[in-house]
Amino acid sequence: MQNNNSYNKLLKYSVILMLSVIIILGIIIISISSSVYKKTELERLKNTGNIFISLIREEYNKNDFHDNDNIQKIYRLFVNEHNTDIYIYDNDGLCIFPYTQNSGNSLRLSGNIKSKIDDGQYLELNSDGISDKEPYLIYGDRFSIKTNNSTEKLYILAYGSTHNISMFTMNIFLIYFITSVIMMIISFILMKKKTEIYTDYNNNIIRILKKYSQGDFSEKIKPNNISFPDETAGYINKLASDIETSEETSKTFIANVSHELRTPITTIGGFVDGILDGTIPKNRRNEYLVIVSNEIQRLKILISSMLNMSRFESGTLKPHFQNTNLTDLVMKTAFMFEKKIEAKNVEVEDFDAENLFAEIDPDLIQQVIYNIIENAVKFVNTGGKLSFRFEKENNMCIIGIRNTGEGLRDSEIPQVFDRFYKTDSSRGKDTTGLGLGLSISRKIVHINNGQIVVKSVYGEYTEFQIQLPEKQKNI
Repeated sequence: MQNNNSYNKLLKYSVILMLSVIIILGIIIISISSSVYKKTELERLKNTGNIFISLIREEYNKNDFHDNDNIQKIYRLFVNEHNTDIYIYDNDGLCIFPYTQNSGNSLRLSGNIKSKIDDGQYLELNSDGISDKEPYLIYGDRFSIKTNNSTEKLYILAYGSTHNISMFTMNIFLIYFITSVIMMIISFILMKKKTEIYTDYNNNIIRILKKYSQGDFSEKIKPNNISFPDETAGYINKLASDIETSEETSKTFIANVSHELRTPITTIGGFVDGILDGTIPKNRRNEYLVIVSNEIQRLKILISSMLNMSRFESGTLKPHFQNTNLTDLVMKTAFMFEKKIEAKNVEVEDFDAENLFAEIDPDLIQQVIYNIIENAVKFVNTGGKLSFRFEKENNMCIIGIRNTGEGLRDSEIPQVFDRFYKTDSSRGKDTTGLGLGLSISRKIVHINNGQIVVKSVYGEYTEFQIQLPEKQKNI
């Protein structure tokens, strides 16, 4: 899988990065350690040379010759105990100790080193005069002795082996190398296990997401903070749940739309066919044509509601305000439900009122009134009351539509305007509604710069109030 390859690449890059860091860090550690140890060895060589100078100066002051036994003993002691070669040169750079017949010619003090000693103590790693292959630690200094009532200036060079430094560097390297290898192996094993866990978990997520893409939401992603934090898995599960709910809602919506469209179309078709084939007598044709007209109006409002929801979603719905008789608009819309009102033996109150005018979009507001009256007629109790109220208050026109009946619980009131929402008690009675009416109604009222509120006492009544401005401020 691509995801598996990605994690393997990440593991490879991590290993390369770790190796690079270990190598760079190793070079730094070994270099610093060797440098510190070399300085320590140079200081030790310097101290050895200074002690030797003190002892030799004392012997020279006592004796006027160079190869006395005490000097030889001191020399052997230092050579054997301190693993140090020591040479003494006269002012001309000739070796005078250890003395051999050819030493003066074979070992001569380098002019470069002599000049450096003249400038001060000489202490560094150098190979001059000893070996072209192996470097030595060299300490050089100048001191004076008295011979034959005169002062003679001598030079001393102490040579120390770099073997200890090489061994120390090698030991540091081996220790660091072994430690790094062990750490690398342990780290690789841990990272490999982590990578396998990540890969398995993410492959499982991909598998579940593929099921989601195929419409199967039966399996949820289990939170696992190793790879995915709990909230991420929660968000994905929530998204899947919302999609699943949306799909179910869409199926129900399509079924309800089909039913809602079929009902007026069937009614219209039946009455038109009855008129055309003569089943409906001529003296009753106008009566049935009124019903057909009402069904066509109902169909128009239903289709407009669905189109307006789409326009709401895209933000393209714009109202066209005009001065409108709200009272007449409500009465005209209510007559569309005349047969349903009569079928439930509902008493209509306060239907006669003075004309109330407001600047609104009449087509949009009629949809609102239609939706609210449709709900009122649908849920009014048989033999109950349906009342209308028209008022004006603070430059706002108020339309009140109340029906007696079961009403709404306090917990249901805040949700009645939600999209696709139906109360539990209404599901059995409202088997055909789309659950969009009140949601669309609130949006329509808002773009008309008004408000819509609901009041209800459970078991007694439900009242919707539409509040619309008498005059639009932007006109």
